[in-house]
Amino acid sequence: MTKSTPKSLNELFGIAIAEFGGREVYRYKRDRRWHGVKGVEVRERVELLTLGLHGLGVRKGDRVALLSESRPEWSLTDYAILANGAVNVPIYPTQSVDQVDFILRNSGAKVLFISGFRQLRRIRPVLANMTDAERPQLIMFDSDGGEEVVGILTLEGLASNGGQIKIGSPALFSELSGGVELSDLATIIYTSGTTGVPKGVMLTHLNLVSNVIAAGDVFQLQGSDTALSFLPLSHVFERTVLYIYLWRGVTVSFARGVETVSEDIKEVKPTVVTAVPRLFEKIYATINKRVSEAKPLQQKIFQRAIKVGKRYARKIDQGESISVFLQLEYRLLDRLVFTKWREAIGGRLRFFVSGGAALPSDLATIFLGAGIPILQGYGLTETSPVVSFNRPDNNRIGTIGQPIPGVKVKVAEDGELLVQGDCVMRGYYLMPEETSQVIRDGEDGVWFHTGDIGTIEKHDFIRITDRKKDLIKTSLGKYIAPQPIENMIRSIPMVEQVIVIGNARKFPVALIVPSLDALAVYARNNGIESQAPADLVREPAIIDYYKKSVDRVTRDLASHEKIKKIALLEQEFSIEGGELTPTLKVRRKFVEEKHHQTIDALYPKFETD
Repeated sequence: MTKSTPKSLNELFGIAIAEFGGREVYRYKRDRRWHGVKGVEVRERVELLTLGLHGLGVRKGDRVALLSESRPEWSLTDYAILANGAVNVPIYPTQSVDQVDFILRNSGAKVLFISGFRQLRRIRPVLANMTDAERPQLIMFDSDGGEEVVGILTLEGLASNGGQIKIGSPALFSELSGGVELSDLATIIYTSGTTGVPKGVMLTHLNLVSNVIAAGDVFQLQGSDTALSFLPLSHVFERTVLYIYLWRGVTVSFARGVETVSEDIKEVKPTVVTAVPRLFEKIYATINKRVSEAKPLQQKIFQRAIKVGKRYARKIDQGESISVFLQLEYRLLDRLVFTKWREAIGGRLRFFVSGGAALPSDLATIFLGAGIPILQGYGLTETSPVVSFNRPDNNRIGTIGQPIPGVKVKVAEDGELLVQGDCVMRGYYLMPEETSQVIRDGEDGVWFHTGDIGTIEKHDFIRITDRKKDLIKTSLGKYIAPQPIENMIRSIPMVEQVIVIGNARKFPVALIVPSLDALAVYARNNGIESQAPADLVREPAIIDYYKKSVDRVTRDLASHEKIKKIALLEQEFSIEGGELTPTLKVRRKFVEEKHHQTIDALYPKFETD
């Protein structure tokens, strides 16, 4: 039976619970075992939290902030905020204190949900500097931190208050949630941004509902699917995916944290997982490290498996016939090597969904050869977020797939991708000038300007080539797109991270963060005595190895695009270090400023050639 199209996220929630209420909707691990929460239990909990918020004075249009790691309570609270007609303002648990301060003040949040005492201690200076009128009512998920809880309501307390209200007003929840329309604002998501202050992206119920319905059809999810969720729900990608899971009847298990994903995935045995390219890079780096410590014969078998697997994957990707000999060799190597990869991720995975950043084609090819498809999609916070996606039955490596139903994409004269559809945001909160810069009228309607450079190929497959603002212009006037070059370099087994530099310089250079564990093994195997990271990244023989590897993978580039020099860094780019945004995008300007001495040393003081 075809479900009716919801008029809000609240109605989407109600329709899905009516259909899947008897199933486990969420699963979480506590006290060494997994616990399930059925749909009817979720609905009851959301109702009590909704009424509790109403009792605090939260009304339609009020902003409610949510600062927590991903967990079932995050999702329950989200639905409760929406059911009141209020606006969810998610805050990344890794967001800097200054940005938390800005978001709370800029949004005018009336209530702040917070996960526990660790986060509270971190943002206490922000709350202390607010006046009584500015300071939001605090509601804490966890209340067992052993500290005095003065003026802080617990989630249990909020639900209890909601229960009292329900006794006197049993129909109030339905009245509140039913009073929300598609045009109403659902959330303000502050983009972390690689430069400048955060911008509050305003998304309506229409934006999100349209994206959930269209993207859900494209994902081809089934009621028998199970998912593992570990990406931050404060990011619109994972949050929309959770709406899709509920709508399609998929059970979601919440990982305990990023550090436990490898253990949780074995226990949950998911059929679908959403992730970012960084996860696949780390998985492959770990595999390479283990192989480098194996016996020579095992190393040879592994390298042969990778070579044959890539050849096999390219045939699949291009829809070409596979010779009998290749099939036989692949099956043998699959049993020897790739079955272990699949067992390590539970043995039931149908596909990974990759978003948030560009997925290196070589990496996608390797995983496909291992029988682990990675479907790359594309979107932005401003587009709710999914614009395009590779289908499980129609995947093209190196592309971001085809537009989802209801979304139009075209290429502007300067190569920028433009998007049109119900998924496009209302605008930036309290920033009309910034809004007008990205949402503009054209001859054929209003288009959102993504800032991404790309092409549309045969059968409407889209390929991203770079960010418009990231394009490098050398001092000789030549333009270089850094991301494709960085993807080539990231395909080198012992490369963890990389950034290409060269704006207003004579030639491009690369800063490379090696996989230090694998590098230490390489050093031992090649008679290099020093094992300290600071010494290894300055060891001439190791720098020479990386430079030759870079030259090899970039040999087909134009001369002005080729990396002339490299430097190795001993510390990984991180959110805490300031090099990455909470969505793991590189802050290029920050990296250049932080490592300016290293960069300057790669260029001659007086360039004469």
